[in-house]
Amino acid sequence: MFNIYLRGMLISIALVSSIGMQNLFVFNTAMSNRLRRALLITTFVWIADTTLTLIAFLGVGAIITRYAWLKLAILLLGGGVVTWMGYGILRGASQTAIGNDRRHMSLREANAYAWTVAFANPQAIIDTSVSFGAMRSTLAQGEVVPFLLGILSSTLLWFFGVTLIIGGLKNRLPRKFLLWVNIVSGLIVMVYGVSLIGHAISLLL
Repeated sequence: MFNIYLRGMLISIALVSSIGMQNLFVFNTAMSNRLRRALLITTFVWIADTTLTLIAFLGVGAIITRYAWLKLAILLLGGGVVTWMGYGILRGASQTAIGNDRRHMSLREANAYAWTVAFANPQAIIDTSVSFGAMRSTLAQGEVVPFLLGILSSTLLWFFGVTLIIGGLKNRLPRKFLLWVNIVSGLIVMVYGVSLIGHAISLLL
């Protein structure tokens, strides 16, 4: 069963290592918080991501793709939320640039944000659900658990690894580095949100 576990790890690391809202959030958290606090917030991210993975394995993607109106609603709502989140990141970067640093998120706000970046991305929900649902169909009953454990341990190693590496290096980076990270992150998230809305509009035409 170890080869099934390893397969889950390799597939998961390929998916989670791409630039996405969760990775941007983990990166920014590690840059702007003490390591202990950053690790706690990263725990929120991993729990939210784990929940999304479990939902994906239950085949929610099949339900979403079956009903066009549901997919459209998720794209429109999620696209709006993603765009607003990108604007919030840019606004925070501009405040930092003029010397008006934002207050840190409370742990309750950070937890809510961790769940938002996991579930407010409609394309990720659809793609993850469909792909994981398809993968599960190829597994024997006894292979599902080790495959799932491989996925979950891979995301745990990735998120906490990023936090530890960035947390250890941040004091060696220029002060404006976080500013530019936030600017680039905000633009990426906003463009992605607008593209989701555009995709939803194209489905209506």
